[in-house]
Amino acid sequence: MENEPVIRPTARVLLLDELDRVLLFRGQDATNPSLPFWFPAGGGIEPGETPEEAARREVREETGLTDLVLGPHIWNRRHVITISGTHLDIREVWFFARVPTFEIDTSGFTELERETVLEHRWWTQDELENTMEILTPRDLAALLRDLLVNGAPTNPVTVQI
Repeated sequence: MENEPVIRPTARVLLLDELDRVLLFRGQDATNPSLPFWFPAGGGIEPGETPEEAARREVREETGLTDLVLGPHIWNRRHVITISGTHLDIREVWFFARVPTFEIDTSGFTELERETVLEHRWWTQDELENTMEILTPRDLAALLRDLLVNGAPTNPVTVQI
């Protein structure tokens, strides 16, 4: 069918520094730049790649961090969206990783990322809880608070948009 979305397996990594700040990127859909949103490092899983391999590759490409020690698989998230005219069924596997604060190097961005990613920054829990900006996932502040208080879940949790 013409309107069937393209399934896109994706790996995301919630990078937290020693101050419990999370690294997020601010992006926009080139066809709808009026709705910017913040999201963590990550991207599509390539054929033959495991979610863990994709997570490490994406973090390396998007941040320059080459020695990532990937933590547990914490969340799963699925959402259907149209980005740059492509209808996608995004199926995300989320990992957690502790990292020291480091200077972000975006020289590994793809052409699409260079066109659509506007900025990056480390966010505190208070900033997440008080922002009016769109976060990915929308309830990231509450999810992060739970993660910091209770630790990583024993089994991955399904989170909403």
